[in-house]
Amino acid sequence: MSEKVFVSAQEVADRAGVSRSAVSRTFTPGASVSAGTRRRVLEAAEALGYHVNELARGLMRNESGIVCLIVSDLATPYRSALLRELTLLLQNAGKVAMLINTDRSDGSVDHALRQAIRYRADASVILSGMPDKSITQLCLRTGQRLVLINRDDDEPGPLRINLDDREAAGRVVTAFVRAGCRRLAFANSEARTPSLMAREQGFVAAAAALGMEVSVERYGWTGYEAGKVLAQRMLTRAMRPDAVFCATDLLACGFMDAARHQFSISVPGQLCIAGFDNIEQASWTSYDLTTFAQPVSTIASKAVEWLSQARGESGDNSQGRSIELHAELVWRGSIRGG
Repeated sequence: MSEKVFVSAQEVADRAGVSRSAVSRTFTPGASVSAGTRRRVLEAAEALGYHVNELARGLMRNESGIVCLIVSDLATPYRSALLRELTLLLQNAGKVAMLINTDRSDGSVDHALRQAIRYRADASVILSGMPDKSITQLCLRTGQRLVLINRDDDEPGPLRINLDDREAAGRVVTAFVRAGCRRLAFANSEARTPSLMAREQGFVAAAAALGMEVSVERYGWTGYEAGKVLAQRMLTRAMRPDAVFCATDLLACGFMDAARHQFSISVPGQLCIAGFDNIEQASWTSYDLTTFAQPVSTIASKAVEWLSQARGESGDNSQGRSIELHAELVWRGSIRGG
């Protein structure tokens, strides 16, 4: 004999000796129900193993509570930290996170997103600049609320959360100059996401304002190994840099290891290095990396707060909203005089 999996609200009502509507009120926050009725319903539900079907309830209100998290580079420390904050806050807000990995470039991403839409996902959060803009457009066409993090999509409707990347890059130039550095370089990947390019452009512009040129090199995926390759390219030049701003901390860690172990270059004695993200590894004694802290908790709280508001509650949601957050410079030992 097969075991019964689902228990209906009517069965709970019959066991408790109350009406079906009394069961519904018991499990509806703020609804009016007497203490005695609530006790009998809860006891019956516990005995029968009853659980409220929140998905069915939500669909009756045309809401599922499902939020898609559309993300690339899942393995990177910054991305995993942001995912951790978002999922915790979404759970606390009574929502269900559905993860869509966009690392692959084939049709699997589109298929996964369309599956989520069939499950009536209410909203999506795009966590990086990598996923194609067609994903943004698909989410908006299906009526989802949308949060864009570190992206430059210009469609009306989403909440956009970005950092002051260009201004932060200018602060690095100032730090390098104060440390006595004059041959500046920028190490980037080939990803060319909006945030990475804003850091590069801001760094070059701030240096130019001081009459200094910047050597720019890009290579591969935004990770540790790419940082090592970038170091090999830049540190074998006749006029090698004495200061390098790496677009992310992972690039900086790879760059620093190559500089010290392959070229016997002292950091910061002969070479100053800065990164961006303030991942856990940046604080390790072996790196002691000066970097910019992404305000992960604030990014996540702003996103979930906006998604938790009723449509129209925070103004004209058809036009969306833009938030720019400040990236705090975290001084450590990879820049002289920090």
